[in-house]
Amino acid sequence: NHIKLPNTATEADCIASLNTDPAVHGFIVQLPLDSDKPINTEKITNAVAPEKDVDGLSSINAGKLSRGDLGDCFIPCTPKGCMELIRQTAEADQICCRCSSAFFHCQSDILVVAAGRAEMVKGEWIKPGAIVIDCGINHVPGTWATLTRGDVFVYKCSVCSLFHPEAGNLWGVFDLHTHSSCSLSLSDIEISQSCIPKPIDQVAKEVGLFPDEVELYGQTKAKIQLSVLKRLQNQPDGKYVVVTGITPTPLGEGKSTTTVGLVQALGAHLRQNVFACVRQPSQGPTFGIKGGAAGGGYCQVVPMEEFNLHLTGDIHAITAANNLVAAAIDARIFHELTQSDQALYNRLVPSVNGVRKFSDIQIRRLQKLGINKTDPMALTKEEVNAFVRLDIDPGTITWQRVLDTNDRFLRKITIGQSVTEKGFTRTAQFDITVSSEIMAVLALADGLDDMKKRFGRMVVASSKKGIPVTADDLGVTGALAVLMKDAVKPNLMQTLEGTPVFVHAGPFANIAHGNSSVLADKIALKLVGKDGFVVTEAGFGADIGMEKFFNIKCRYSGLRPHVVVLVATVRALKMHGGGPAVTAGVPLPKEYTEENLQLVAKGCSNLTKQIQNARMFGVPVVVAVNAFKTDTKAELALVVQHAKEAGAFDAVECTHWAEGGKGALALARAVQRASQAPSNFKFLYNVELPVVDKIRLIAQQVYGARDIELLPEAQEKVALYTKQGFGNLPICMAKTHLSLSHDPEQKGAPTGFVLPIRDIRASVGAGFLYPLVGTMSTMPGLPTRPCFYDIDLDPVSGAVNGLF
Repeated sequence: NHIKLPNTATEADCIASLNTDPAVHGFIVQLPLDSDKPINTEKITNAVAPEKDVDGLSSINAGKLSRGDLGDCFIPCTPKGCMELIRQTAEADQICCRCSSAFFHCQSDILVVAAGRAEMVKGEWIKPGAIVIDCGINHVPGTWATLTRGDVFVYKCSVCSLFHPEAGNLWGVFDLHTHSSCSLSLSDIEISQSCIPKPIDQVAKEVGLFPDEVELYGQTKAKIQLSVLKRLQNQPDGKYVVVTGITPTPLGEGKSTTTVGLVQALGAHLRQNVFACVRQPSQGPTFGIKGGAAGGGYCQVVPMEEFNLHLTGDIHAITAANNLVAAAIDARIFHELTQSDQALYNRLVPSVNGVRKFSDIQIRRLQKLGINKTDPMALTKEEVNAFVRLDIDPGTITWQRVLDTNDRFLRKITIGQSVTEKGFTRTAQFDITVSSEIMAVLALADGLDDMKKRFGRMVVASSKKGIPVTADDLGVTGALAVLMKDAVKPNLMQTLEGTPVFVHAGPFANIAHGNSSVLADKIALKLVGKDGFVVTEAGFGADIGMEKFFNIKCRYSGLRPHVVVLVATVRALKMHGGGPAVTAGVPLPKEYTEENLQLVAKGCSNLTKQIQNARMFGVPVVVAVNAFKTDTKAELALVVQHAKEAGAFDAVECTHWAEGGKGALALARAVQRASQAPSNFKFLYNVELPVVDKIRLIAQQVYGARDIELLPEAQEKVALYTKQGFGNLPICMAKTHLSLSHDPEQKGAPTGFVLPIRDIRASVGAGFLYPLVGTMSTMPGLPTRPCFYDIDLDPVSGAVNGLF
């Protein structure tokens, strides 16, 4: 906007309002050249808030800039462009930062010229091959503004625009990409700890969040208020990118690393507004076998120990909420078995100072029963009986206790063995916390009110009459909302290169839907604006995490993806091509460390199928070939070629693990191009189809199965859930991530198999049915040598060691 002030304006006019207006990111005050009164230039320039001082002329800005305090000032466009060019240039012996009329013969390798008039600097004054950054604004048509001639490389740097030399006597164009890559001798945690992150409130400010929308949890993480969605409700969304992968080895193929590398390339290198939205990792794998999930190498969320451990306590809140429901179920069964109707009623609706009163959640239960009364004294005996008796059938309980630790001995337990429980024992189990329906609800809710309603709908068991029993029936919904009121807010962190990250929710993809939260994605899409990018990651291979991202997450969020990034590795393709087994903690066989084009070519059948799976939903696919140091150029080229032939929009080799965002620049540019391509997104199935038909469609279209087989227990559940009114929910397959089939030993792209459905369970609050395919465990176990052997704390420095 151009604001013209009258000649009668004072120094303070307009500036104060612009300083405080959050819609104004920066401004320049242009002083008149023909003023007939003296102007206090210093007073005007210092009236501009330093963070909005585009000219950088305030005393505070200039002082910070001159002493190199770049992290705490607004770097004006021209100096910022100059510094970036200098940073990317080979080490200079000398740098001459300004020239004046008393110019001298310069032997510098780099010369930054801010001359006062055109053609002031002569080419013969500068040594041959020198690099000149011309910041002059005195344009002379057909020539560079400042230089007249000379054998030099020239950049034009005006308002951060870089122009290559035009035809003439200036020779050569300097290569911007010459800085050396970082050392690769450090471990992931050493790389993370060598980085000094920006204060998280600075990151929040950079992305456009207001101070009252940010709750700080120390210096490196914060929670974001959901009110930002209302403030930005009219802001157009950015481009939506999902990162997935081919069927992985047990070691993983680098989806998290690629997600971080892509946002670093888009944000730190291509200067796009960008957000990563990722899941919070479970403590189980962190201390078990896989390690953390912050990315790796020079593509990490930092600090990685904060990311991989407690973060802001969301998983602990889920554990507490889940186990409150479990305790409520068994307590209710016990009390109903040991008390009369009237005794139960007197305790459920106690008299306080001679007055009985229903709580709000009890009123909802009465309404559900068709009892439209609010006076506790007005209920008949029959109504009291219906109100107090949930009559839970213990054999139908689907709600388990949870713990965020791998513990195989909790897979089946007996509870109620204390004498105080009067012999009411039953068999139960523990699941890992991230498989809890409360985690799935957190990931799919679009606000606190929606989360609370989903909690109320969660089905924990059936009555002996086959009626579903919900958390609302137990009276626990409000308490769950209280326990989860902070967990519903996304967590803000950053990458090694300072790009913003939302870390929120973390459901397992082989048990639940395996995607980070809808809320984080929605807030990020508003913050980046219509030309920005939000990159989120779906768990495991495209047949699991991506399919659920499309059919479940996108269905509930209403968001539509623009690009799929499919991560592939030579290592995984060799495994699918018939290579020997890959086992975590065991050195890779030589087939994976030596060139073997035949194995790669044969294994590309899996890549082809996963590309087809992504294209089935109508979204352009970019294949990111995550390069390892043992991969040969021929192997990488073969994968790129095959991916393009299989229908990918593009396929590129990536070296981001070793080089950070720079190593993912080709991927970032491919994603930018793909985001402009037509995207005709569609769901795989209509939710109104019968349950069996929806399962069959996923099995045949996504996995390549010939058909499905429902075992007797699964058949009973189909009939039950259809009768209870849950038949129109989406399907969330619980299947091994190590194969497209149900058998982890079947690699490549198997066909013709029959997919066995052992059981079906309902996550009604989250909003899906999940069939159990083959043998699936909801509680991992610890290996012989867990990761915790290497994890330690330095008592002197307080540093965490051994995480990876």
